[in-house]
Order: sequence, then structure tokens, then C-alpha cells
Amino acid sequence: MHSNHPLHFNLIAAAHASMIEHGFQPDFPAGTDTELAAIQAQPAAPAADGITDLRSLLWSSIDNDTSKDLDQIEWAEQLADGRIRVLVGVADVDARVKQGTVIDKHAAFETTSVYTGVTIFPMLPTQLSEGMSSLNENQDRAAIVVEFAVDADGNASDGKAYRAIVRNRAQLAYPSVGAWLEGHADPPAKVAASTDLAAQLKLQDAAAQRMEGSRFQHGALDLETIETRPVLITDQVVGIAPIQKNRATSLIEEFMIAANGVVARTFEQAGLASIRRIVRTPKRWDRIVELAKAKGYTLPAEPDSKALNDLLLVLKQKEPDRFPDISLTVIKLLGPGEYILVKPNQPSPGHFGLAVQDYTHSTAPNRRFPDVVTQRLLKAQLTRSASPYSEDTLNAIAQRCTEMEDAARKVEREMEKRIAAVALHPHIGQTYPAIVTGVNNYGTFVRILDPHVEGKLVSGSKGLDVGDRVTVKLVSTDPERGFIDFAA
Repeated sequence: MHSNHPLHFNLIAAAHASMIEHGFQPDFPAGTDTELAAIQAQPAAPAADGITDLRSLLWSSIDNDTSKDLDQIEWAEQLADGRIRVLVGVADVDARVKQGTVIDKHAAFETTSVYTGVTIFPMLPTQLSEGMSSLNENQDRAAIVVEFAVDADGNASDGKAYRAIVRNRAQLAYPSVGAWLEGHADPPAKVAASTDLAAQLKLQDAAAQRMEGSRFQHGALDLETIETRPVLITDQVVGIAPIQKNRATSLIEEFMIAANGVVARTFEQAGLASIRRIVRTPKRWDRIVELAKAKGYTLPAEPDSKALNDLLLVLKQKEPDRFPDISLTVIKLLGPGEYILVKPNQPSPGHFGLAVQDYTHSTAPNRRFPDVVTQRLLKAQLTRSASPYSEDTLNAIAQRCTEMEDAARKVEREMEKRIAAVALHPHIGQTYPAIVTGVNNYGTFVRILDPHVEGKLVSGSKGLDVGDRVTVKLVSTDPERGFIDFAA
């Protein structure tokens, strides 16, 4: 018996409550409106000494279809020596949000925007993050430009950063640009209307493809987790759709990794303390070795990202349906990313999963506080001014950012489960093909394949093990607790 009735559950109220439960203050404090009014009275992109006017370049942005907080724009040119020069423009949030203000202190407390699927709890007021500090199309904006050149082997060199005025000429989206770059679809309308923009994006893609190949050769992990988004009709969740990665998402990922590397090395070469983004060499490598052995493969006794990625590539071909679950297991065993203080002349632990040693977060200041801090450190370095933060303060900020990022993940996971429970409720009684994803003391868990949703197998689990395929029937959902129950 199918349940054809939609479930009326206030997901936005649940998200707000979850934010508070996990230590956030989702509502902006008194004094915010006064500061916003003062910021709005300022010029959009003030000219000053040391600021380069790059508004004539054919900048474009690529982001999600629904993104309004645009942090980066990109431009590239072919050099005579075969290298591709890439410029990444990053929104200069510090030009709007000054250190020590009410808005800044709130951002320092929250440290991140939280995306719950049904609503966004922004770190900065939307008048800033989606307006005055967003690199919106056809608007003059202050930016930090990070520049580097990519050779035929994918190595980035000649990195530098400087202040500029920029103008986004085309706001584009991952799905349409990616499908075009991969040859699956016609170009998006803005690209079709401009041969110069089309050539520009092809050149950016060529640079990114070189860089991605180089990172994988050095051991970057090719992991594949399943991300989803709710399908909404008049604010009601009616389904769940997968978020597909493509050449456009890879392009932006590669440029951001390279830009963050340039900024990290700038601090290192200047002998300045900074905040780094790291994933440590995994302490549970022995467990990864055991899992590989159980599948008939041998990994080195000492952590080796290149050997691990070679194995992942094999498993991706052999077990495509299981690969997202294998990826998730590896991610959990690698451990979460964290922010740390790196002092002058002190080596960074690096980022095991990305196979890079020099990495910070600097490219998303509208939605991440460590990026704002990094921006301020960089601007002080450019003017040879004293650091705006002491080492003790940077250490405290790094710890707070790590703590709140973990809290944000918990909020987002809770909401994913609640959204899935609401979306599936009208389908109670329906059967689905599924795969067993976990068997432990808490029970047996399965993931149905369309939509990609995980739940507990409350009956018929005897004899099942991870990886087994099974047909399940949806028997109940509980959005308050995020429970979805199946029977085999």
C-alpha cells in the first residue's frame, strides 16, 4: 500500500533548531543593519595605489545553478612558451568587512556558511555575500587576484597575488558548461553568443586538465562520494537529485587548489605565520591496508597516497556501484581536514588527499572565515605592514574554524536525512533495488540506488553482508529523527 500523501514537516524550522543545537547563532546580532548601511554608502570598487584595473579582461565565473555568493572569477591566456597563464579573481571581502566590527565578530564566531538544502545560514549578511562583496555579473568589484602559469606537465609556477578591480562578464553554471566541455551538449547561451568567451573557457579547461593529471600522478585521491540536492516545488520537497561532477567542476577545483598553493607559498617565502588547511597522514592507515587485503590487494605498510589512488582506480572500474561507499570508508579513515597555525620556517603537514604540501583556504571569503583572515594577512604582506593577527590569535581562530566546520557537517548530515525522509514519505510501500552498505551492532543498512538514500533494514537482514544486492520495501520515515526504514 503506497502512501501518496506529502508529509507536512517544517524543514526550515528544523534546520534553524539544528543550527542552534550545534552551537551556531544563525540570526545576525544588533548593530548589523547600521554597519550594512555604512558599507552601502562606500564606492563599489575604490581605486587606490597598488590596485590594478583588470576590468577589461574577459572574466567569467562558474558555480552552481543556484549560487548567489560568487567568490571567484577566472581568466587565462596562452603564452608564447606553451604555458597557460591563469588569473583567479577572489572577492575582496575585507574591503567591505573590517576587522573588529559587529559583522566581523559574528563571522568569526560562525566561521562558515551552512548549506542545509532547504535554506542557507550565511556567515555574512546576504546584502554582502550575495550583493556588495559577491563578484556578480557586470558589477565592478574589489578583488585579490592570484596568478600562476601552467606548463605542459601540469606544474604551476610564477605564482603571485595582488589587489585589483575586476568585472565579471559572464556568470555561468557547472551543469551546462560541463556538458558542453565534455561534448554532450551545445554551449550555454552566453558562450554560444561569444566566440571569445568560448575560446577562453576551452583554454581554462586545457590548463585544468593538465593540472589534474599532474596531481593524480603525484597521488591525489580520486574519490567519489554521492552528493544530492532536494527537488523543490513551491518550497515543498518532492524528490532528491544527485549532484553530478563534470569537467567544469574539475576546472574550478584545480584552479582553487593552485591558487591556494600560491597564497600558502607567499606566506612561507615571506616568513609569515598563517593558517593552513591540512589533512594529516592517516593514523588509521593500517585499517586501510586491511580493507585492501580483504579485497585481494596489497598496500605498502607506510602511508602512500599514490599506491592508494592506484587501488582506488582499479576498484572504481571493478565495483562502480560500491565505489561511493568505498570512497566514504576511505574518507572516514583518512580523518577530517583541519585548520592549523603554521609558524615561519615551520613545515606544514600538507594535504594527504590532494597530494599537495602547501595549501591554505583563500578562495571563498564570502562563506569561510579562514579565507577572510588569510586575505587580511596577504594584504598586510603586500603593503609590508604588520600582521593584523598575533600567532596566538591565529591559533585560536584555526581551532574555532575546525570546531565549527565539524558542527556544520553535523547540521548538514541531519538535514540530508530529514529531507530524504520527507521526500520518500509519499512512497511508503514502494520497492527499490538496493545495496547493503553497513552491518554492525546498530543493525544492517542499505542504500537504494534511485534516489541515492540510505536507511536501516528493519527486517529480512539475516545472512546479508556489505556489498550484497537486495530488493527492499520502504516501510516508514521519521523526518524529526531522520530515520528511513526498509524491509527486505
